[in-house]
Amino acid sequence: MRFISPKTLRMSNIMNMPSGSSSSQQDSPRRKNTAPAGARDRILDAYTTLLIDGNHRSATLDAVAARAEVSKGGLLYHFPSKDALASGLITRLRELAELDIAGILQSDIGVVEYFIRTSIGNNAPLDRALIATVRLAQDSQEARDALADINQAWYEVVLGAVHDPQLALTIQLISDGIYYNTALNTDISKATSNQELVDAAVSVINRLATSSG
Repeated sequence: MRFISPKTLRMSNIMNMPSGSSSSQQDSPRRKNTAPAGARDRILDAYTTLLIDGNHRSATLDAVAARAEVSKGGLLYHFPSKDALASGLITRLRELAELDIAGILQSDIGVVEYFIRTSIGNNAPLDRALIATVRLAQDSQEARDALADINQAWYEVVLGAVHDPQLALTIQLISDGIYYNTALNTDISKATSNQELVDAAVSVINRLATSSG
């Protein structure tokens, strides 16, 4: 979830869709977050939602403050400018991606299977931050750099597991395809359960890994 990077950016085909993915790990950035948020987090949540629903131009400071139900002064206390707000979102994205990578590396089911099985659309914090940052990336080098860095980090984690650059890239593309079909509710995802989709993908990847080895 890869238009920024020479590889593929995990969100390249979904710049105008809702976000999501899932995880079996508790407190994972790929799970929905139901914990109460402080003012700073509410502001970032509101900014994220406005970016996803519209674009970076419609996500004005006034609109963010209204959505977050804080005063303009309260917003400016945490984020003195729109650039600071964008940087706050990008920092959140990097932090969520770091947690995601830690979850991938620590998974009991293995790097590749975890990576694939957490590609299903679920409107989770990580994917919402990614989609919002893709919106920013249209005019922000900082956002483009963050997306490219995260994409490269995912690639390197998968590469470390399969030891084959072409297979690692193929796995990323398969992950993107699963996300695309489940997030958009395409005919493929309607005809096939999410579990069947990921089971089929894992099976194909295992065959590819065996043949490449």
